[in-house]
Amino acid sequence: MQMGEVITGKYEFDAAARVAQTVAGGPRYAPLKLEEVSPEGQEQVDAIRTAFHIPEGRPFPDVSLITLRHPGMFKGQMVMGIELAAKGTIPARERELAILRVALLARAPFEWCEHIDIGKAFGVTSEEIERVIEGSSAPGWSAHEAALLRAVEELIGDHCMSDATWETLAKTYTEQQMLEVPMLVGAYLMTAMQQNSLKIQPKGGFEYR
Repeated sequence: MQMGEVITGKYEFDAAARVAQTVAGGPRYAPLKLEEVSPEGQEQVDAIRTAFHIPEGRPFPDVSLITLRHPGMFKGQMVMGIELAAKGTIPARERELAILRVALLARAPFEWCEHIDIGKAFGVTSEEIERVIEGSSAPGWSAHEAALLRAVEELIGDHCMSDATWETLAKTYTEQQMLEVPMLVGAYLMTAMQQNSLKIQPKGGFEYR
């Protein structure tokens, strides 16, 4: 992908080479044990369990226990994450379609695998996951869904939503939802960069399906 290039169709790349680059030999830091988390970090653990209804007995994700090595940064990241996911105004299924397209274009194995599972929990079908790989120009999307995916593609490729994409989305989204779209894309692109660089391990291997 070249700077300024907006990819609206199928995005293909050497997945094995990307896994070797972003997963093999990782993670670059070991996850903390919960008892090693600082008091500031523990406040964030509690806030996340509350926001996402994670039971006390369920293990905390390794990716979070790694980034909790920097509790102040983790706090800022989680405030944004909770606002966009747990409290966001974009419907969960649509949010996950957008995140999957972000993860694909970022060639982010961990984020892709995580959000396949999360997306399916919110109603994203296997057929739609295949269609995310095909992009916003694939047949089968509604005009609104195509515009949402096109927004992802434009924001990643050109760092700006076009007038046409904005106008289509604004027919069905509120002002708050429109404000969330670029923040959602930016937040999950940032997360993909972090997770790729830390070589976070996907559960059960990785493939683009």
